[in-house]
Parts: sequence; C-alpha cells; structure tokens
Amino acid sequence: MKKVFKVCDLDCANCAMKMERKINEIDGVNFASVSFMMQKITLDFDESKKDEILKKMVETCKKIEPDCKIIV
Repeated sequence: MKKVFKVCDLDCANCAMKMERKINEIDGVNFASVSFMMQKITLDFDESKKDEILKKMVETCKKIEPDCKIIV
C-alpha cells in the first residue's frame, strides 16, 4: 500500500534525511521518502502491519524532530 502523509514543522533537510533512513528500517516498510521541501512523507508499506508501522513512524520522527507533526 502506498500513502502520502503531510508533515508539519519539519525544520531542516538533515532531519528529513535522518527520518527517511530510520523509517526505511521499520519492519514492513518497502520504501519511504521524506521531502523537506514538500513537507510530506511518501510511504509504501505492508498493509497488514499498517497500525504498527504508522505508530513506529510517528515515534521515530518525534525522536528526531520533537516539534514535528505527521498527519495520519
């Protein structure tokens, strides 16, 4: 399943790169791309693990950029 999520208050491209790298490490994620310029996350993932993946994605992003919000 492929979805795009809006990101609010992502402050730097370096943080976006770190988020992308960590999200791609989550079990069940086939591909993730974090765009600082567009303020969005494009995620291709295993739909059967959707809730677990989205929870881990939000937690991961909060660790890297605490003020960042992901609209899921």
